[in-house]
Amino acid sequence: MQRLETSLPGVYELRPVVHRDARGFFLETYHHARFIDLGVKETFLQDNHSTSSRGTLRGLHYQLLHGQAKLCRVIEGEALDVAVDIRLGSPHFGKWTSIRLSAREQNQIYIPAGFAHGFLSLTETVQFLYKCSDYYAPSDEYGILWNDPVLGVDWGTLTPGLSQRDANNPKFSEIQPRFLPRYSSK
Repeated sequence: MQRLETSLPGVYELRPVVHRDARGFFLETYHHARFIDLGVKETFLQDNHSTSSRGTLRGLHYQLLHGQAKLCRVIEGEALDVAVDIRLGSPHFGKWTSIRLSAREQNQIYIPAGFAHGFLSLTETVQFLYKCSDYYAPSDEYGILWNDPVLGVDWGTLTPGLSQRDANNPKFSEIQPRFLPRYSSK
């Protein structure tokens, strides 16, 4: 597994060794000890799987009290995956990075807790898998408006398919500081 840095410290693209032959392919998608060596130290507690049609945008989401580090990959199609640093006091507060995840490349993105996360489906069908370091807590879920001009995320579309909730998320500047995670330099 190869770790590639992104523009946000702590957010990594991970590229596995894929063994291909006439029968198909084999790869190791997760190995706890190897991931620790790569700087991914969390123990993941929950796996999630979604299917989305082309143009579907899910996000930007985060949990506050039950912050979740995420390890994301696509097993069918391609998606633009976005992480936004929303940790108060972070030197990268309000900055974002994106990785194009694809079933062909078998790449992954690691996003630490304290970041908002979202993705856009780029192909007819996208099957998106992600591991989380804490359990989903519906009462602790927050969101940020996907097209907030202050964040300026370049999604590559102006008209994504959104849930009603995501369409009505507040702008980043409207979120009170008590509803944002804190940065720790540890």
